[in-house]
Amino acid sequence: MRAMKSQAGVMLIEALLGILIFSIGILALIGMQATAVRNTADARYRSEASFLATEVIGRMWIDIADLPKFDKDYALAFAPRDDWATKVSTTLPGVDLAGATRPTIELDTTTNEVTVTILWQQPGETVTRRLQMINRVNGAT
Repeated sequence: MRAMKSQAGVMLIEALLGILIFSIGILALIGMQATAVRNTADARYRSEASFLATEVIGRMWIDIADLPKFDKDYALAFAPRDDWATKVSTTLPGVDLAGATRPTIELDTTTNEVTVTILWQQPGETVTRRLQMINRVNGAT
């Protein structure tokens, strides 16, 4: 009889420990799911930025005669460049056309080397992401 009294409540402690271990596992799964969602969004924005940079470089190849007009320092309005910048701001989060995160195109006129820089900021983050693509556009001008 005495041995039975000393083991009273052991099953309750085992059940509580089982629930604790199960809860820790569930919390770990939720944390991994949140990380996966964040990484998926990051990959999506990176691929969109890469596509947008490739798109404007393709436009430059098509319109080599107007290549200097794509440069960020070209003072006049130029529809292909301005439309592209607007598309970048509507596609990627945190792009400010008048601020520090505006997309830029720089052209070295001696070598026709084009540097496309796209900056964006993911929702809920303070880090600015950056994609920079460099290409040499040669051909008859």
